[in-house]
Amino acid sequence: MAIDITNLYNITSGAVKNTEYNSGVGVIPKVDTTSAFDTVFSAALDNVNQTNSYLSDAENEELKLSLGLTDNTHDLTVALQKASTALQYTVAVRDKLLDAYRELMQINI
Repeated sequence: MAIDITNLYNITSGAVKNTEYNSGVGVIPKVDTTSAFDTVFSAALDNVNQTNSYLSDAENEELKLSLGLTDNTHDLTVALQKASTALQYTVAVRDKLLDAYRELMQINI
């Protein structure tokens, strides 16, 4: 268990203070909520963009196969599975976010 030594008055050793501050032990980190929201939001956007990319790749593979440009069904199968899995994950995350939003909206202030 870490002990916060920042409130102790008799510690005069600079080495002890610097070690405590540099290691972050015993110090509660300040969380910038704007930065945390930006991080979550950008991760969600990256997830949506990646899902769109997988869906586009699957559609391209379907078109190649239907036009006779390729006879490799393995690439089509892999692209379709990636797109399906990514879409399922994105929908699950969306559903959880909507559930959390609904729960927050029901809180009485």
